[in-house]
Amino acid sequence: MTTRVEKKPSTTKRMLWMILGVVLLIALIVGIKALLIVRMIHGMPKPAPFTVSTTTASEQPWQPSLSAVGTLRAARGADLAMDVAGLVTGVNLTSGQDVKQGQVLVQLRDGDDVAQLQQLEAAAQLSQLTFERARKQLAVQAISKADYDTAAADLKAKQAAVAQQQVVVAKKQLRAPFAGRAGIITVSPGAYLSAGTTIVTVQQLDPLFVDFYVPQSELGRLQVGQVVNMKLDAYAGRSFSGKLNAINPKVDPGTRNVQVEATVPNHDKALTPGMFAKVSVDAGSQQRQLTLPQAAIVYNPYGDTVYVVQPSKGKDDKGQPLPSTVKQTFVTVGDTRGDQVAIVKGIEAGTVVVTSGQIKLKNDAPIAIDNSVQPADSAHPAPQEN
Repeated sequence: MTTRVEKKPSTTKRMLWMILGVVLLIALIVGIKALLIVRMIHGMPKPAPFTVSTTTASEQPWQPSLSAVGTLRAARGADLAMDVAGLVTGVNLTSGQDVKQGQVLVQLRDGDDVAQLQQLEAAAQLSQLTFERARKQLAVQAISKADYDTAAADLKAKQAAVAQQQVVVAKKQLRAPFAGRAGIITVSPGAYLSAGTTIVTVQQLDPLFVDFYVPQSELGRLQVGQVVNMKLDAYAGRSFSGKLNAINPKVDPGTRNVQVEATVPNHDKALTPGMFAKVSVDAGSQQRQLTLPQAAIVYNPYGDTVYVVQPSKGKDDKGQPLPSTVKQTFVTVGDTRGDQVAIVKGIEAGTVVVTSGQIKLKNDAPIAIDNSVQPADSAHPAPQEN
């Protein structure tokens, strides 16, 4: 009788089938999870576009200039004092008064000196008559040449004494050395003044000088006769213009700056010596530059950038146009002027860039444009009062 033997799968095959089953189970679970995640992502609402403001880069006339800080100085100014001591008998001046050249401002007591001057003048007149008589007598040889020479020498001595006394009398008067405006005077008649004591200042206010410094690297851009524009905090919204009239021939070895002097008309006497001024020198001919508001530039250590607006591409599932996006672009900036900055390289005229809201942007970020409020973009901004 034949016995039937049943064959059983080997242990290795059973292990392989078990591993295959586990792998298939894991793959199934992963697939289900991935499908759920994809459905969840598609079901999530898309992020709303970021609201920004934009502007279009355009070319504008640009006057190259050098900026500096200056100080106003009178064309002529002096602190006046007496050469001699004495008692004040007259003050022909009020504080802030405009004075003429040679005008007597303060008078010291000079009665004794004037009396002595009159005495010397009388002696000089007598000596003059004596000399004239001697000259006529010498012509007819009525006197010797020695007598004539004595009369001539006496006349010169008497005239010299008169001139010396006139100087003494003049020292008792304080006169304006030039036309200008007087400062505050506190001297009154009856006061005693010592020699050398400052009494009043006189400043010539038209024109005025403005002194400022520029780096030696900019020296080649300066020329005598260039237009100088000046603004002061005391006169917001008003600009003063003048001419560059002198450049110091020596560069300061400590700062490597050179001193420059300009002349500014001051017909209405609005400017005062010592005032602080913001100076701008027109250096070179006018050019055309591509400009943007400074607010549009994102300044970074690795380079300056702007966000360029990319037009909408395509439509969404509902047939609505997709929002515009942005692309970060590196630019090379040049000189600045007020609220504007010149763009040397990176974008072209007509490029639309973001001017506000850049902090929340990145490449390909969707945006919504709202230009109801624009950043400052003035070439010559002025302070605004609320």
